Amino acid sequence: VSKQMLEQVLSELQPLCTAEQQFIEKFFQLSQDPANLQVLEVSVRTTWPQGQCPSPFHYLLFVLFLRLEEPTTQLLSEIFSCLEPELRGFLDVCSKVHPFGCLQVLVTLNDSVFEMWGSSSALPSSFLNAVLGNMLLLAKSSFNKYIGTLCKEIEEAKMPSKMKGRILASVSRFEEFVDFSEEVFRTARRRGDLDKAHLQLADSVFSSVNSLSSANLKVNTDMVMMENFHHIHCFLCQKKIHCLEDKKKEAKQRYSEHMEKYVIKYLGQPLEKLNHFFEGVKARVAQGVKEEEVSFQLAYSKQELRKVIEKYPGKEVKRALETLYRKIHKYLSPEENLLPVVWRAMEQEFIRQYQEFEDLIQRCYAGSGIAMDFTMEDLLSYFNSITLSH
Repeated sequence: VSKQMLEQVLSELQPLCTAEQQFIEKFFQLSQDPANLQVLEVSVRTTWPQGQCPSPFHYLLFVLFLRLEEPTTQLLSEIFSCLEPELRGFLDVCSKVHPFGCLQVLVTLNDSVFEMWGSSSALPSSFLNAVLGNMLLLAKSSFNKYIGTLCKEIEEAKMPSKMKGRILASVSRFEEFVDFSEEVFRTARRRGDLDKAHLQLADSVFSSVNSLSSANLKVNTDMVMMENFHHIHCFLCQKKIHCLEDKKKEAKQRYSEHMEKYVIKYLGQPLEKLNHFFEGVKARVAQGVKEEEVSFQLAYSKQELRKVIEKYPGKEVKRALETLYRKIHKYLSPEENLLPVVWRAMEQEFIRQYQEFEDLIQRCYAGSGIAMDFTMEDLLSYFNSITLSH
């Protein structure tokens, strides 16, 4: 409603000012030579650097500067002395009607100035151009202040002490702004201000998610960060905003990184003692102990390896994986639907670890006849059975 009212006010101003100007020029014989006005317009357009288009506001300032002492403009300024203060008050009301009202004001003013610039009757009304130029500057300033405040709110948002894999309020706030602004700017002639704002807000929301790494959460931090970056990535894929392409790629990279950390951290639990044992084996080899001599180390003897392997019969491994699946299912947010992706990543990491253990046994305990209680085929059947049963 405020958009329609603002458009109506602006559309009615131009014929009013033009009619008043025509009367003044005719009555006081102040009419300008059209040839001079054409020369002025050409000079404005041709003095800009080649390949660059002057913004409406810069163009208006240039025209006003060249014609500042024009008698017609002086008279109109006195006749319509209350116009600018009234417009300021009206724009302020329009901006407060909606939380994102300043966006609508900026777009409407921008479009109005462009339309006036392109119309044949706009150029002589340097007074109205100057007034709208001031309003446009005011709208840009209000918009920039709002974006600065919103960025600060997103960055300084307090993290809840209890989180259960949900999307941060700062991420939802960012999406709400992008949804509304893209709709408002859908038919806008310029979107440079919006692109700049999108980048600023994207930086702030990334900073907000990154701050989770130092937050005292009662759930896995990597899991929450993974879900939030995944949510941002999916949202940006849906929106297809050109200026945020790099942010979309960054979100995907960050979500993948935290999923890897989450998977590795949780995968250490089903085979914790085996992991610890073989980490020690790798450390000895790295220190210079020959592979065939590792088994002569007291803590890594064949007897010690058998003791550790005995703790992980196939049935126990399957039971541990089932417990792990239930735990992940409990904490992952169902809205993000990341359970199948995370579980698949866990399966691949588990297979990688199993192959690494087998390789170390063959290299460091060759001919010992030692083997884990479950085979690769068993492992794959465990994962498949758990996936199908849920």
